[in-house]
Amino acid sequence: MRRLGGRVRSFFRSMAGQIFVILTLGMSIAAIIALLVAEQTRRHDFERVRRQRVVASAVDIADRLRRDPARIESMMADHSIMGAAPVPQGISLTEPDTALQQSLAERFGPHSQPEAGQVPTGLCFATYTGRWERAAGLVDAPRPDCWIVRFTDQAGQRREMALSFPRLAKPPSTIFNPLYLLVIVAASAGLAIFVARFVSKPLRRLEQAAEAFSVSLDPEEIPERGPEEVRAALSTFNLMQRRARAGFAERTQLLAAISHDIQTPLTRLRLRLELVENVELRARLLADHEAMQRLVREGLDLASSTEAREEWSVIDIDSLLASMAEDAEELGAPVRFLTGCGGTVRVKPNALTRCIANLVDNAVRYGGSADIGCARAGGRVLIQIRDHGPGIPADRLDQMFEPFTRGATGQPGGRTGTGIGLTIARSLAMSFEASVRLRNADDGGLIAIIDMKA
Repeated sequence: MRRLGGRVRSFFRSMAGQIFVILTLGMSIAAIIALLVAEQTRRHDFERVRRQRVVASAVDIADRLRRDPARIESMMADHSIMGAAPVPQGISLTEPDTALQQSLAERFGPHSQPEAGQVPTGLCFATYTGRWERAAGLVDAPRPDCWIVRFTDQAGQRREMALSFPRLAKPPSTIFNPLYLLVIVAASAGLAIFVARFVSKPLRRLEQAAEAFSVSLDPEEIPERGPEEVRAALSTFNLMQRRARAGFAERTQLLAAISHDIQTPLTRLRLRLELVENVELRARLLADHEAMQRLVREGLDLASSTEAREEWSVIDIDSLLASMAEDAEELGAPVRFLTGCGGTVRVKPNALTRCIANLVDNAVRYGGSADIGCARAGGRVLIQIRDHGPGIPADRLDQMFEPFTRGATGQPGGRTGTGIGLTIARSLAMSFEASVRLRNADDGGLIAIIDMKA
């Protein structure tokens, strides 16, 4: 549960999560606003239809009154015309319907001075005998709507009528129905997560490329696809990678040239040191000369390890480890291959071989022997090189990867070394997207672990 909560928090802190929240809220609110506008429009249309019925009836009755006013008035008094009756005495319009009055003025003319509005049904039909309730299918139905219309006809006589219509039941609004709102939010969330993943996909590719570039100076370039802004960002990142690789290559070439040029004076220096007659002094000078040569070689190795222009290949990891252990044993080094992990891995073979060789050399030099093993865990391959030496204090394990840092056995009076072997090993591991770390064994000795993708 805690892990799930952490993943949820991580998602909402990401750009995709924030886009998801913004789009979900935005689309949900926009949909609800649109539905509210549609609901308001529906109400307006409903009222317009009601007014059109009143206008049509009023025009019809007015036309009949124009042709035969006495008979029509008598029929209205006897309720012989369904939906039309005289206006009861004493009814006034306290809240006239201005929109209806305007429509009537357009039909009857500006001289008609119409007055119109809806009144309670009981005022219109106080003495009504209930014929409406006796209609089939309308038992216990709501009483009809009643409208009062007054106007002046073309003859200048003031006319008035009470118009009734079957009540129109307006359908209830479903906008704020919980199920309806849930559908809106769910649909918005589904679209939002799709858009968020689509929009953040180029950035995830850029993030992965930046991570690969942080551990290797020779990652694959990112395909430049997507919108114009995304293509521009990816193109700039690829250009940065190429320039960084070019800078490291130039540094390596410079160091190689310096190393080559130094070899000649170092060789002449050695020849001259051989002529020193004092045996003890000659031995010390030759040892210093050897240390100088080793420092130059390993410095060049360190520089070249960060500029690994090697193709990726799939290799049998157990075969490689076994062959390296056999080669070391043939040279007299106490190296053993203990356990394999089976299968293949995709790496840069030369970089991996040099990385393991450096760690094995350190184990033999400082721990007296090296045991090589391999294991798989959580989709990773772990190559372990263990020695049986004194180990390293826990607070100095990470410090040992810094250039020219040596343990207690590498200090004056101990075994010789330049202190950049582990630095080279870590740089080589980074070239094939792996890492190197150290830990002390429970029963003594130091374990170097190469951690890479399975």
